Amino acid sequence: MTAYRRISSPSLVGEQDCYLFNEGSHLRLYEVLGAHLVEREGVQGTHFAVWAPSADYVSVIADFNGWNNGSHPLRPVGSSGIWQGFIPGVGQGSCYKYYISHPSGYRGEKADPLGFWHEVPPRTGSVVWHLDYAWNDADWMSQRAKHNQLNAPLAIYELHFASWKRIWEEGGRSLSYREAAHQLAEYVKHLGFTHVEFMPLTEHPFSGSWGYQTTGYYAPTSRFGTPQDLMYLIDVLHQAGIGVIFDWVPSHFPGDGHGLAYFDGTHLYEHSDPRQGFHPDWKSCIFNYGRHEVRSFLLSSAMFWCDKYHIDGIRVDAVASMLYLDYSRGQGEWIPNRYGGRENLEAIHFLQRLNTEIYAHYPGVQTFAEESTAWPGVSRPVYLGGLGFGLKWDMGWMHDTLKFLHRDPIHRHYHWNEITFRMIYAYHENYTLPLSHDEVVHGKGSLLSKMPGDAWQQFANLRLLYGYQWTMPGKKLLFMGGEFGQGREWNHDEAIEWHLLTIHWHQGVFDWVRDLNRVYMQERALVEGDTSYLGFEWIDCNDASDSVLSYLRKSLDGQEVILVVVNFTPVVRSNYRIGVPFGGAWEELLNSDSTYYGGSGQGNLGVVYAKEYGTHGRPNTLELNVAPLAVQMFKGRRHGVV
Repeated sequence: MTAYRRISSPSLVGEQDCYLFNEGSHLRLYEVLGAHLVEREGVQGTHFAVWAPSADYVSVIADFNGWNNGSHPLRPVGSSGIWQGFIPGVGQGSCYKYYISHPSGYRGEKADPLGFWHEVPPRTGSVVWHLDYAWNDADWMSQRAKHNQLNAPLAIYELHFASWKRIWEEGGRSLSYREAAHQLAEYVKHLGFTHVEFMPLTEHPFSGSWGYQTTGYYAPTSRFGTPQDLMYLIDVLHQAGIGVIFDWVPSHFPGDGHGLAYFDGTHLYEHSDPRQGFHPDWKSCIFNYGRHEVRSFLLSSAMFWCDKYHIDGIRVDAVASMLYLDYSRGQGEWIPNRYGGRENLEAIHFLQRLNTEIYAHYPGVQTFAEESTAWPGVSRPVYLGGLGFGLKWDMGWMHDTLKFLHRDPIHRHYHWNEITFRMIYAYHENYTLPLSHDEVVHGKGSLLSKMPGDAWQQFANLRLLYGYQWTMPGKKLLFMGGEFGQGREWNHDEAIEWHLLTIHWHQGVFDWVRDLNRVYMQERALVEGDTSYLGFEWIDCNDASDSVLSYLRKSLDGQEVILVVVNFTPVVRSNYRIGVPFGGAWEELLNSDSTYYGGSGQGNLGVVYAKEYGTHGRPNTLELNVAPLAVQMFKGRRHGVV
């Protein structure tokens, strides 16, 4: 049964709401704006409220009034720019829009910017809906802060919901939120990932945008079910011990007629000058972060997903496009800030406020920045002048690593700096190492197809890539399909190639990723130093001639140490000497060249004993059989440490 919210006054929007909204500080707009099922003086109905400050007339047009713009006018709330009204008898499921008139002659029919649900695209109406749900994730919520902290293992499985799995017996349709819930939870848990990151599930008109052209900042897309269905999906993931990260897009929005663009006959949410308000790359509108009410709208949206949907992380898309006024613009195509610079001061202040408020109100939630430039302090605290994000995507690592591995192994030693440069800046930020959807679209091919050589070498290189990623400082992110070496480029209209799991080499990649996650979760030396220079130490980064890297990952107390050896050539290196900090037995934890994963079976029979002579300035030496195109991990123990 739908719960109606009982109110005693004619309005949901109070004076304090108007004040906070107009000064840019309202963090709970979704409690007062939009369509709310209420009961007033024993009468049930829906309270509507929308911001349209330049309008001279606003009404609700809907299925219950025959879409007549004269039937249910709203009234202004003082000088706040908000229009509101209570309509008796309107209940759950009613479809509606706002009819907006401007003195200039503009007439618009707009979806509700704070609508909780909308019609399935291409239809564009909003739907009256409640957000009641009985959550069963109390255990996860009470513990999630420890799962999200910077010294915890984060292995993120990124997915595009519509193309993860499809039901071909029913025309190739996507799964619903509820259909996917248990399948996804079981799959991700089996693979050992700690978090799922959903590409945008906010409502959007064009599926080909993958959700990054948002129109409904307070609504999950109705393509896959109701708000409660999405809550169920998140609930099931939480009960399986899996965190949920949402992609969120405050950088731009589409110009569709029913959306935010030119909302009340003026450029309300976007800048009016196209040099500030139009994005040349995506042909979309850019938010006016200097407008107080726009900040309230966006801040409340972020809070909404944390509050109502229990999400555990927000990944902010295209941060670089927000920070720079001249992003993708030529000379004369942008307007400098008040100091004559290229920095978008209003966007900077918005991002700082966003992170400050999220961490203040939801301290267990983590924020991630997809930021591709060298902007300083993206993941540093606001009080130190940073943007305040918890983590930043390391786009430089991704670019350099894929560029390096794309080269034929015989040429790699000429470009050795591409693989070693990363550690110069590795601790300037708190990093996530992403192999995301962006690397497998638009003609880039799959990760597997980027690898050089014959089929055996391609799979060996791919396993090497993942082993290198999982052993370098930083959190891990892998896009769906990569976990079993998808062969073709990702297509958002098709499911990933599940049938490949019947092929040994693809199954080997799957097993390798699963075992990487298992060891990553077990070994604190691979985790604790992700954001501290104490957790990493080069053994030898200069052996370009053999194209072999060796380094240590260490627990912060220095008691647990893992040696990582990466051979970027298909040549076996026998009796290869590597200096280590102490003697005794070094257990070979993982070897990507194992026949179990599809490799050639070169290795060290599970254990190597250190020799009592020094190499690389260290007191002991391992004489290793270094496998071809492989990553090998060895765990040593200091004397007296169990």
